[in-house]
Amino acid sequence: MLANKRHGYILNLIKEKGAVTVSELSEKMNVSVETVRRDLLVLEKENALTRVHGGAVSIGEMISYHSLSARKEENVEEKIELSTVAAKLVDDGDIIYVDSGTTPIHFARAIKDKKVTVITCSIEVFNELKGGSVKVILCGGEYSAEVASFCGPLALNTLSKLCIGKAFIFPSAISLRHGVCDFSSADYPAQVEAISKAEKVYVLASSNKFEKNGLLKLCDVQAEHVYVTDSKIKKEILNAYRENGLKIISE
Repeated sequence: MLANKRHGYILNLIKEKGAVTVSELSEKMNVSVETVRRDLLVLEKENALTRVHGGAVSIGEMISYHSLSARKEENVEEKIELSTVAAKLVDDGDIIYVDSGTTPIHFARAIKDKKVTVITCSIEVFNELKGGSVKVILCGGEYSAEVASFCGPLALNTLSKLCIGKAFIFPSAISLRHGVCDFSSADYPAQVEAISKAEKVYVLASSNKFEKNGLLKLCDVQAEHVYVTDSKIKKEILNAYRENGLKIISE
C-alpha cells in the first residue's frame, strides 16, 4: 500500500474510532510497525492527528456548546450512569467541591444521602442538596444565569479560603492533546481554583466529550487525576487513555 493510501486509511479509521494503535494499523495495512510510526509522524506534522503512546488519537474537534436548558436534555442516561459511578468515590466525612453545569445536578442527587460537606458555586447543586444530610457551602457572588452559578471575585474569595479534599469537575471537553476544557468564562476561575487546591481531582464527562476541544483550558490531562465516564465510550479511546498512564473509570 502506497504512503498516500495508508495516510487516507489511517485518517478514516481514526475518524471512525477516535483512536488507533500502532499494532492495529500494522496488521490491517500489512506493513511494519516502523512504517506505521513514520506515517503517524507525518500526519501529526500535518496537524491531522495526535500521536500518543502506542498509537494516535483524533485531533479533537471543537465540541458544540448549547444553552443550559438545552444541555439538561442531552445525554441524560449517560449523565446519570457516570454520576452513579462517581458517587461511589465519595466517602462519608469528605469535603468536596462540586462544579456547575447539568451533569452535577445528577451527581448531587446521587450523593444527597451521604454525610459529607459540599462546596459549590452552583445554585442547581445547592437546591438538590439543601435540607438533607449533606452540609452545603454555597459560594456567593455575582449570579450568572448562563451557568446557574455564582461567580466573580466574591465567590472566588470564599472558595480560596476553604479546604477541599476532593474536587469533582465537569468539563465540556477532554483530549490528550488539548487537555481538560470548558466554555464558560464565568465558571472558569472557580474551576481552576478548585483543581489547584484539591487533594484529589475527579474529572467527570460523558463519553461524547472525549477527544474533543473546548474554548478554555482548565488543565492538562494528568496521571494523578481520575477520569469518570459512561459505558458508551469507545474502547479505542478508553485503551488509549489507559495506555498513556491515565486512570479512567467507565462502569
